[in-house]
Amino acid sequence: MPKLLDVVKRIVIGRVLPTEGIQETLLPKRLALPVFASDPLSSVAYATQEILLVLSLGGLAYLHLAPWVALAVVALMAVVVLSYRQVVHAYPSGGGSYTVVSTNLGPSAGLVVAASLLVDYVMTVAVSVASGVDNIISALPALHAYRTLMAVTFVALLAALNLRGVRESGRMFAAPTYLFVTGVLLMCATGLLRWLLGDAPVAESARYGISPESGHGELSSLAVLLLAAKAFSSGCTALTGVEAISNGVPAFREPKSRNAATTLTVMGGIAVVMFSGITALALLAKVHIAADTCDLTPPVDHCADVPQPTVIAQLAAAVFGGHGAGFFFIQAATALVLVLAANTAFNGFPLLSSVLAEHRYLPRQLHTRGDRLAFSNGILLLALAAGGLLWAYQASVTSLIHLYILGVFTSFTLSQAGMVRHWKHVLRTGTEPALRLRHHRARAINALGATVTALVLVIVLATKFTQGAYLAVAAAVVLWVTMRAIHWHYARVADELRATDPAADLLPPTRVHAVVLVSHLHRPTLRALAYAHATRPDVLEALTVAVEREEARELWSRWDSFGIDVPLRMLRSPYREITRPVVAYVRSLGRAGPRTAVSVFIPEYVVGHWWENLLHNQSALWIKGRLMFVPGVMVISVPWQLTSSHRRRHRAPAQAAGSIRRGEPLWPSAPVDR
Repeated sequence: MPKLLDVVKRIVIGRVLPTEGIQETLLPKRLALPVFASDPLSSVAYATQEILLVLSLGGLAYLHLAPWVALAVVALMAVVVLSYRQVVHAYPSGGGSYTVVSTNLGPSAGLVVAASLLVDYVMTVAVSVASGVDNIISALPALHAYRTLMAVTFVALLAALNLRGVRESGRMFAAPTYLFVTGVLLMCATGLLRWLLGDAPVAESARYGISPESGHGELSSLAVLLLAAKAFSSGCTALTGVEAISNGVPAFREPKSRNAATTLTVMGGIAVVMFSGITALALLAKVHIAADTCDLTPPVDHCADVPQPTVIAQLAAAVFGGHGAGFFFIQAATALVLVLAANTAFNGFPLLSSVLAEHRYLPRQLHTRGDRLAFSNGILLLALAAGGLLWAYQASVTSLIHLYILGVFTSFTLSQAGMVRHWKHVLRTGTEPALRLRHHRARAINALGATVTALVLVIVLATKFTQGAYLAVAAAVVLWVTMRAIHWHYARVADELRATDPAADLLPPTRVHAVVLVSHLHRPTLRALAYAHATRPDVLEALTVAVEREEARELWSRWDSFGIDVPLRMLRSPYREITRPVVAYVRSLGRAGPRTAVSVFIPEYVVGHWWENLLHNQSALWIKGRLMFVPGVMVISVPWQLTSSHRRRHRAPAQAAGSIRRGEPLWPSAPVDR
């Protein structure tokens, strides 16, 4: 069974890579773009749709606000990209917003950013995969009943791909990302060209009206303002994942900062062009989309069971025809890239978790690298969280979107505020006049970014809080408290284990009392007695518990007949317990003196099949578990290899999770001259 599992693992994940091979996993810009920027590039596939969905709540009359809302989103995208260019140059070691905020605003503020981003990475996977499934269903409506199952399956596949390593997953994701970008740009260019030539494409939903949610035709000025603000906050989904490049600077090839900044700029430019083109084409094609298909007028047959096609699907059908190759190409590329866009989170979440674990805010297991030098534990944790969320919300984009982007703008705001303080410190220390001018300009960019993103954060919080964003806030708060508690625990343990008086800790015990536990007089027991003899304790005795009187007499008789010169002590157990009498006796031995050490030798079987563990060693496990809590007691397992274990003796041990760690090996492979 273990061998079969190892074969399956090698097929899914690939061969084990040595730690020295980490340089081979560094990414060139052409692969870094799909790895770190697939989320913001793919977000344009549903950002326009979210704007139109919100504005349609007031009816078709308010769709004229869409260009202005889109323009505000584009301006915000430019500010955020320029701001994060400063981050990758100032902090090339990675960590992104968390590192910036922790360094400049303090650890507590840094944890706010970390908690927000971790929650948002989970939401990125959930929303991206759910949106991808939406586009598949738009092309193949018969799959609607399998929405949740498809979404969870895609998350599992993404996790498996990412367990193979960053570089390999980058190769797999590069083609779909570039095909999606090419397809969308071609669709927008074709549609806009047709419009210029007087043959504007018309969406299938153009013939429908939309019933206003309020039931009234006119909205007050305040209501219109709130509607526009809500549309803007929903359109800001186009910015999700922008910070991932700043988190992953160490994954780039040298020069890391310059390559990361270039990739960030290219990503921002492509995203702006695609988002602007889709929005313009949607308005020209008169796309009318409602959150509920039954709100369309005239009514749609079976509206409760028939989901409305996505904006991308309607535009592709209008430009290329609803059954043409271009339509299916756009749908396939969009669905694939939306699912693969979750890869941004599958890179960002493990990297950030690793940094937090290194700083003792998360369990240390998240800092270890797996067989393929990826942070496997972080990948698996993200997959479980996102899969559970998709299952709970039935992979509904409309339900999940309200939990989204809050964390992103929290990190945007605090990181830009941290960068302002960073540049203030740099300017205070004094630099050359030419550099001072550059630093003043950088500080101004970050100050603008902090102001704008703080305003957006307020808008997002105000418009989405009651619709589900409060759950994301609650999750971030719980995570913040948990990370503080983990850090407190690690700090307390480190303080407790700190060697303040090495001489006192190195003093040997004044007396060693060795106890060999005996259940039967067989070869494992004799080996344990021989090993205990070899340690030369001050006192050596064998210990058994008399549960059955006849068995106790037989053991005593055989002990005498063997002529064993080790005294055998029998403990009475009228209630047929084994663990409690042993622990009580061993505890009493430790009271002989403050520096008395008690060594307990326990014979154990080494088996070759997993099911044999269920048949053996159960009493030994219970006794060891209890004795570990007794001060001054050392528990020594003395193995006896059964015949079934011989076939595994020469097998290479399987790589355990976390067996390959970050950094250089602790011990050199060759002797070092001193």
